Amino acid sequence: MTEPRNYALSDDLQLALVLADAADLISRARFSALDLVVTTKPDRTPVTDADRAVERAIRDLLAERRPDDGILGEEFGTAGSTTHQWIIDPIDGTAGFLRGIPIWATLIALAIDGVPVLGVVSAPALGKRWWAATGSGAWSSDTSAADSRETDAAPTRLHVSGIETLAEASISYGSLQQWDAAGHLDELITLSRQVWRTRAYGDMWSYMLLAEGHLDVAGEFDLQPYDMAALSPIVQEAGGTFTSVDGRSGPWHGSALATNGLLHAATLAVLNPA
Repeated sequence: MTEPRNYALSDDLQLALVLADAADLISRARFSALDLVVTTKPDRTPVTDADRAVERAIRDLLAERRPDDGILGEEFGTAGSTTHQWIIDPIDGTAGFLRGIPIWATLIALAIDGVPVLGVVSAPALGKRWWAATGSGAWSSDTSAADSRETDAAPTRLHVSGIETLAEASISYGSLQQWDAAGHLDELITLSRQVWRTRAYGDMWSYMLLAEGHLDVAGEFDLQPYDMAALSPIVQEAGGTFTSVDGRSGPWHGSALATNGLLHAATLAVLNPA
């Protein structure tokens, strides 16, 4: 049972958009900064001063606006309740961020009893933001203006593609190294031989392209919950399906497989041969 709560999901989504605004102000200013501080975490992945500053800002706002909720963040771990838990990746795509590649974003999700019910993906260097809440559809907007919600441009509702066969599908697979390390490189190669086009767009962008209908399948390994929690509501509300590579629901299983829904069973079958 979930705890009684005085906030509607629409209220939480509006807060998530405010959190994304605060994150964008920090990350945009630090992108390509000459004095960017980069260190290496124990898992040998890079972290910048921007990652930490963004997560601190989000945590501070949540402490003020949702003091009874829990938080799971990439940089500062888990605190508080897991019934209503905000899941934060301050900068998804840090490796690209520190090299001046614009494919990175802040990922913000709210999970209730472990199920992500809203997600915001804000990518200021791309001038894009995507968001969704359960039952409210998936949307995107142009954030190249100072605050896109103050402009006359209406958000765009997202819909996955209608591609029905793997032979017509365009897929994004993350990286060969991840599939190899997970012991699924052969299955990926088999899939690549059955589809129309393969690319590795990387990080959150693959899943947003899928939600927009430009890709039909996206997947990768070596992921944490904060890499996926914000993506799944957007994909699902756009009409797609989001599981692990072996078909389990939720962002808790270390891998992601998103499709337009029509191709999910066929893709799972190729990636998980008997």
